[in-house]
Amino acid sequence: MYPDKKTAEELLREAESCNPGPWGNHSRTAAHCAERIAFFSGMDPEKAYVLGLMHDIGRKFGKRHLGHVSDGYSYMMSLGYDEAAKVCLTHSFNEKLIDKYIGKFDTTEEETALIRTKLEETELDDYDRLIQLCDAISGAEGVMDIIDRMSDVKRRYGAYDPDKWNANLELKAYFEAKMGKDLYEAVEKDSFRPGPATD
Repeated sequence: MYPDKKTAEELLREAESCNPGPWGNHSRTAAHCAERIAFFSGMDPEKAYVLGLMHDIGRKFGKRHLGHVSDGYSYMMSLGYDEAAKVCLTHSFNEKLIDKYIGKFDTTEEETALIRTKLEETELDDYDRLIQLCDAISGAEGVMDIIDRMSDVKRRYGAYDPDKWNANLELKAYFEAKMGKDLYEAVEKDSFRPGPATD
């Protein structure tokens, strides 16, 4: 289960009002990229769009690092959106290992245990992989080159796990093969700019 497109856009707008920041447009960029890649890959474009829009929804609850993963997962589960909850959990973990998280470990023992347990129970599918890739190319201003985006994260946090770096490059190659076209062409890197959806 996941929200429909209109509901997801409303959830994001409401979340941004609680904690304004560039993460909202980052999420819109990820949603756009996911929708486009899904279209060319024979996946469900609306599902991909919604999951991209919701992957960082845990940021609604404040400026947290690892905490946004558990917040997003718990929030989506409370609304009955288990597939959206899953990408809140998996988008930061290519290898399903909590120790590989890039950023501060600002979770309680209970939240850490929740993330660790649910990651162990989860099987990654192509929607999880798709959102991981889109997270790695999505900036608040639009689509970024994957190397530039990862380098930016490395600058901000002081490190970037080499296994995660390589996994993201493998995801790029995987989806390019699925689409049969260049990633940046598919996601309209040079022309797409995010903005709040209008009714």
